[in-house]
Amino acid sequence: MKMTRIAALLLLLSGMFFATAEAGWDPRSEDKAKDAVEYFRKNAPVLNRYFEKAYGYAVFPDVYKGGLMIVGGGHGNGYVFELNNYVGRSAITQLSVGPQLGGQSFSEIIFFKDRENLDSFKKGNFELNAQIAAVVVTTGMSTNLDFSKGVAVFVLPKAGVMAEATVGGQKFSYDPN
Repeated sequence: MKMTRIAALLLLLSGMFFATAEAGWDPRSEDKAKDAVEYFRKNAPVLNRYFEKAYGYAVFPDVYKGGLMIVGGGHGNGYVFELNNYVGRSAITQLSVGPQLGGQSFSEIIFFKDRENLDSFKKGNFELNAQIAAVVVTTGMSTNLDFSKGVAVFVLPKAGVMAEATVGGQKFSYDPN
């Protein structure tokens, strides 16, 4: 049983490094992007004020994360919107160091307060570290949260169990339409 768990965890971790390849433009990308936004609007209506006020946002419908012993990581693909119009794709890569064990999946959305913050993201040099924390969306959460350094990050947990006490960060890439 223990070997099965270790093998499953190793398979999860290897999947982060061997993502599926895309052959350029995907005509379904815009539909997938809109579905990702609808998922957040339906499951986290508390975020509607961000959709209304943000200049742009990046939404990642499925991010997979795993950790074993002292190293962990995660990966997911997403979509970028500017003034509520789909403008490109993005990828998220996460690395963490510290005691950890398990795997999980979640959805993440990053709202950009103004054009300057979105442009910084689109240049491909955008990173989130421990100083900008993601807020886990829960039922009945308050909406008095504001942008921090021009961004607001929210996570919707999906599945999995992970115990961790880590330090890490997230790096993003951007590919225009």
